[in-house]
Amino acid sequence: MNREKMDLLQGTLDLLILKSLKLGPMHGFGISVLIRQTSEEVLRVEQGSLYPALYRLERQGWLESEWGVSENNRKAKFYKLTGAGRKQLLAETSNWEKLSRAINLILRTT
Repeated sequence: MNREKMDLLQGTLDLLILKSLKLGPMHGFGISVLIRQTSEEVLRVEQGSLYPALYRLERQGWLESEWGVSENNRKAKFYKLTGAGRKQLLAETSNWEKLSRAINLILRTT
């Protein structure tokens, strides 16, 4: 199957990061791999988008980070959801469901 790279709508990267971290602490590369694999190779998050988003989410209090050692024995920054991040994930998920439902309604009727 031909898989094209798709750009993410503004704001969806936050949702994907928060959802990925619901599984547990992860470093940035792990988050990007999870998103790529879970989307069946359709969504690819580049470092130039991922790391600024991680830093922004951390500044907003939705993530915390600490240094650790990755699977390949390298120093890496691991991110995890905070309580506020879990609440934001619920809000972002609800907003996404409303938006995607509205778009689907339009696609089916026009």
